[in-house]
Amino acid sequence: MIHAEKANYPVMLLCRVLHVTRSSYYAWREGEAARQAADDALAHEITVLHIASRKTYGVPRIHAELRRLGRRVNRKRIARVMRERDIRGVTRRKRRSLTRPDAKAKPAPDLIGRDFHAEHPGTKLVGDITYLPTAEGWLYLACWLDLATREVVGYAMADHHRAELVVDALDMAHGRGGLEPGCAVHSDS
Repeated sequence: MIHAEKANYPVMLLCRVLHVTRSSYYAWREGEAARQAADDALAHEITVLHIASRKTYGVPRIHAELRRLGRRVNRKRIARVMRERDIRGVTRRKRRSLTRPDAKAKPAPDLIGRDFHAEHPGTKLVGDITYLPTAEGWLYLACWLDLATREVVGYAMADHHRAELVVDALDMAHGRGGLEPGCAVHSDS
C-alpha cells in the first residue's frame, strides 16, 4: 500500500500511519527489485527448457528438469513465473469415451433425478465403466454402487466394453441379494 500511495502522500507519513518503519519499507523495496531480478533469471531458464522440449513441457516437467540440473526451486514459484509470462505446456491426453450414443435412440428416463441419496439399501444403484491400461492391453471395469450404503455391490472386468460387461456386473449385484423390487438403476452412459 505504501508503494502504491507514495505518489499521493509522503512515505514518512504513510509509514507512520501504518506503523511501519521507513527502513523496513526501503528494505522491502530493495528486496522487491532483487526478487524481480531472480524471477527474470528463472524465467529465462524456464524458457530455455520449454523451447528445448519443443514447447511441450508444463510445470511438473520443468520442475523435474530444473531439479535434475541441480536447481532447487519451489514448484508453485515455477507455476507463477510460467503463468505471468504465459508459458504453457501441451496436454496431449484426450479423454476416450467408452460409449457412442445412438442418434436415433430415445433417451432413457432419469429415475434418479440428481438425487444421489437413498434411505434403504437395494433401492438405488448407480454404475459406470472405466478402462485401465495393462501390459496386455486395456482392461474394462464395470461397477454398480448402492447409494444407501456406498458399497460396490456388483462388478465385472473384461477385455471389451460391450453391453454384456455391464449386464454381468448387474447380475453380480442381483446375485448378492438385497435388491428391492423396483430398484432404480442409473448410469450416465
